[in-house]
Amino acid sequence: MIVDDHTMVRAAISHLIGGVRDIEVVAEADSGERALDKLRSEAIDAILCDIHMPGMGGYECLKRAHQAHPRLGLVALTAEADVTLARQVLDCGVHAYVTKDADPDELISAIRKAAEGKRYVSSRIAQEIALQNGRVEEDPFEVLSGREQQVLRMILDGKNNTLIAEALCVSPKTISTYRARIHEKLGVSTDIDLLRLAVKAGRTVLSA
Repeated sequence: MIVDDHTMVRAAISHLIGGVRDIEVVAEADSGERALDKLRSEAIDAILCDIHMPGMGGYECLKRAHQAHPRLGLVALTAEADVTLARQVLDCGVHAYVTKDADPDELISAIRKAAEGKRYVSSRIAQEIALQNGRVEEDPFEVLSGREQQVLRMILDGKNNTLIAEALCVSPKTISTYRARIHEKLGVSTDIDLLRLAVKAGRTVLSA
């Protein structure tokens, strides 16, 4: 099943996979909520899911899918080569993490591996992980949840609570709560402090 809120993206991936003999697209969904609904009625071996979508979001969708169907192959697709996010996604039961600039063969390999219950990380992310493993400093952003990571990226992109709320299909009050929680977890009091912390951690580009 392909899960992405953009129709053209789903169509492009479906066309790509359509030429592969051992992989068949049997379902599509434009949100995490609809994907979970289809899991209850469709015979699906693997899910290819965009991480950043309005509403529930891909991270939460994959997490819940794993909890309900532990043997389901899960592939996270994202525009971001974010090592912290990759680790969090893989820790929640996802088998593969692939960036959207990956070679088509990588995407197909990731789907195959996930369906077999094996791990796969795209080469770009693997290189970043190798580099970070050689650093002494820990990434301070690892304490944030997947949803908090989403909100953080939008904050650092200059978006206010209203714009973030619209993008994630929640209320501005909910975003305000997330913002306060992020500040508390990272030990900062302003968004300027967040930016400084991001620069210090080498994560100055957090948005797609």
